[in-house]
Amino acid sequence: MATAVHVPTMTKAERANQRNAVLAGFLGWTLDAFDFFILTLVIDDIAKSFGRTRPDIALTLTVALAARPIGAVIFGIMADRFGRRLPLMINVVFYAVISVLSGLAPSYQAFLILRVLFGIGMGGEWGVGASLALESASPRLRGLLSGLLQEGYALGNLLSALAFRVLYPWFETLYPANGWRLMFFLGGLPALLSLFIRAKVKE
Repeated sequence: MATAVHVPTMTKAERANQRNAVLAGFLGWTLDAFDFFILTLVIDDIAKSFGRTRPDIALTLTVALAARPIGAVIFGIMADRFGRRLPLMINVVFYAVISVLSGLAPSYQAFLILRVLFGIGMGGEWGVGASLALESASPRLRGLLSGLLQEGYALGNLLSALAFRVLYPWFETLYPANGWRLMFFLGGLPALLSLFIRAKVKE
């Protein structure tokens, strides 16, 4: 005779924390992707601003992706030692600050270094955010939620395209030939997500 599997019911507070943890992971991945894809849309303007070629600027995308494993290791170790919540908050603030600094980069060399650092932030966000979200979720929903978290990246791409369409022409009128810098300033907004994590997500 088959034995029924007992699935413990969650309290209202536990359900709220599950929702908030998943939302934090989803938004972290979304805002991470927003900054990454912004660069692909303004690559020509950055090249002109620094007097470099398109391949030179495209290299900054490559080094960001190459640096992701470093971030995964660093923030993964932090998460295993100190819990998921604090490293995720640090990670979000880190890549938000690096995004703003990218908009302030005085030279191509500085921009390249900043994109390496951003890649480290990218690598750390997914593992820590996914761990926090999925460990807070009911086991029967983890497969579904892991797929949902991945879609945050697609949403980030969509939002970057929307910002480029709606805001970039305005930025160019405000700051001719350097409107791309203001686009990176938008990447500082994820820092606000850390406040949500601190207030609404439990370990």
